[in-house]
Amino acid sequence: MATTTDEDFTLRTDPFRRELLAHCYRMLGSVHDAEDLLQETLLRAWRAYDRYDPSRSGLRTWLYRIATNACLTALDQRSRRPLPSGLGAPPGDDPMSPLVRGEEVPWLQPIPDALVGDPADVVAARGSLRLAFVAAMQLLPARQRAVLILREVLQWPAADVAAALEMTTPAVNSALQRARARLGEAGLGEEQIDEPVNPDHRAQVDRYVVAFENADLSMLERLLTQDAVIEMPPFVNWYRGREHYVRFIARAFTLRGTDWRMRPVAANGQPAVAAYTRAPDGGYALHSLQVFAVTAAGISRNTTFQDQDVFDTFALPARLTATA
Repeated sequence: MATTTDEDFTLRTDPFRRELLAHCYRMLGSVHDAEDLLQETLLRAWRAYDRYDPSRSGLRTWLYRIATNACLTALDQRSRRPLPSGLGAPPGDDPMSPLVRGEEVPWLQPIPDALVGDPADVVAARGSLRLAFVAAMQLLPARQRAVLILREVLQWPAADVAAALEMTTPAVNSALQRARARLGEAGLGEEQIDEPVNPDHRAQVDRYVVAFENADLSMLERLLTQDAVIEMPPFVNWYRGREHYVRFIARAFTLRGTDWRMRPVAANGQPAVAAYTRAPDGGYALHSLQVFAVTAAGISRNTTFQDQDVFDTFALPARLTATA
């Protein structure tokens, strides 16, 4: 049996903190909630550490079991965290229509790559930190969510998942089948979960940044897929299609001007940028964090966050000087 000492516990659990944070984030869709549940997991583990038996399970498996059940308990008290496109309303047909705020919605949040390390290095993470996957998790009941993550992302055997969640193996298999079907209905196939990080995606977004900073709408249009989506929590409006996307950007240029600066950021294993718009004093004021999904055909989605909590999580400066 393990010896309960603070030093021993910290030494042995520290290597798993980042991947456990990523796991809690997949379950909850919120960086702040995930950080809270990571601390709850470690507290529960520390209290039970003198009873941990390494002959029954590895430490990593034991910690994931505690984290998953802590998240399930938390999800009993929390609403799901959607993106605007996940609210059930169809995309807007007029990019010039007024923006409608949805402050009452607990929106899905992006996560900085720096908090979880390189997503490609998070064990078995694959595409499971991508916004599309985390958003799709919000469509599932909590227990189905846990089953799918443990089986599909962490590659646990069904029997191990059953033991962790106090379910039967047939119940686990049934829950997994239902979860897969729901993801299929949401347009998220297994190939997207497995999608590797492609270094060319950042190059595509770099070209987008150049076009945006030059207010070159024709170039922006060429960089988008035909069915590109733009959504902007906390606003409930969202738009699909290259034409609507470009018209919305034209509207932003009309309202905010064409003098912008963008700085590269990394979120959810995807390319992202912090966008700054010209301020009256001559500097640039933080406008949004934009996370991109990119395919071989072009940029397929831009999720634009305008939320101070998100800005704080990414430690984005509120202003840039005119020479920055």
